[in-house]
Amino acid sequence: MKFETFKAGVWQQRYQYKSFEPVLVDHEWLWQDPAINTLLEAANRALGELNAFSLIVPDIDLFIEMHVVKEAQTSSRIEGTQTGMDEALMPEDQIEPEKRDDWREVRNYVDAVNAAIAELATLPLSNRLLKRTHEILMRGVRGEHKQPGEFRSSQNWIGGSSLADAVFIPPHPDGVPAMMGDLEKFWHDETIQVPHLIRLAISHYQFETIHPFLDGNGRIGRLLVPLYLVSHGLLVKPSLYLSDFFERNRASYYDALMRVRTGNDLIHWVRFFLQGVAETATKGRNVFQQILALRTEAEQKILTLGKRAPNARQALNLLYRKPMLSAADLEHGLGITHPTANALLRDFIRLGLLREITGASRHRLYVFETYLDLFIR
Repeated sequence: MKFETFKAGVWQQRYQYKSFEPVLVDHEWLWQDPAINTLLEAANRALGELNAFSLIVPDIDLFIEMHVVKEAQTSSRIEGTQTGMDEALMPEDQIEPEKRDDWREVRNYVDAVNAAIAELATLPLSNRLLKRTHEILMRGVRGEHKQPGEFRSSQNWIGGSSLADAVFIPPHPDGVPAMMGDLEKFWHDETIQVPHLIRLAISHYQFETIHPFLDGNGRIGRLLVPLYLVSHGLLVKPSLYLSDFFERNRASYYDALMRVRTGNDLIHWVRFFLQGVAETATKGRNVFQQILALRTEAEQKILTLGKRAPNARQALNLLYRKPMLSAADLEHGLGITHPTANALLRDFIRLGLLREITGASRHRLYVFETYLDLFIR
């Protein structure tokens, strides 16, 4: 199918509303638009550079954890949660009671990402994997009673307060299993010659259009991006997440998706998506460069601690995973005594690596601010 003559689907009359029934996607795709080729080349190059850092940065998993937290916080914010990046790193008992529901949604997303990436080692990208991930995402939060881990059996809608005033009505639930089955085939169909990033652009659009779950579709659809890239070997580690790009360009993002559904303009969507991959991968590469520079500077400071340097180096590695912690976190993480943990905290404050942020006499929290700032920018 050519992008230029693409027909997105049909509006099907239902009782008192019309649902949009998208065409299937598991087939060849062609295009004449030269801008797509240029954007595809730029996106692949940027993705390759990002992946190279995943291969050369020592202890890369220390830093991937922060990428996951950043993605969880940003993707959840698109859906309306108000949890800040600093709050996402705090323990639940440090979160104001009225904010804990949002906090749990973000932490569920972290758990869902980690579980899905771990499962890719034994389970290919599949609807089964997405359902398991969705179940974790919905655990104990808003939406927990909306068929977690299962494709919807009732009609949903996007925008508005009901089907009567909805901005967009996805396909009828009866067709969801077949459409998602077609999408899963498209991810792995080796009989068609479609570049991976083009498949991924089409897949994200198709997933969001099918809207297969009653809740959580935006987050699962955005998580589909790193899962696809890791599953197909384009990334060794889950280091690219598009939620930040989509959040900063939210109106353009929703407009690009709707232009496909209402105007068959798949070219505009693919261009937007590839631009997002290129920008996000380049930004991720730059963050890794800054992390390496920061790491070198921090380790030089730690060398001044003499015999306390080995413990300090372990503490620094813990901070890369958890840049906001307490003395108790340090004790448990390193297996050291309370006095040793407090001595390390004092050393880190003196070296400019930590700052105490609570101002309390008990349950103090300390933040590795220069490192955390790399993920907030």
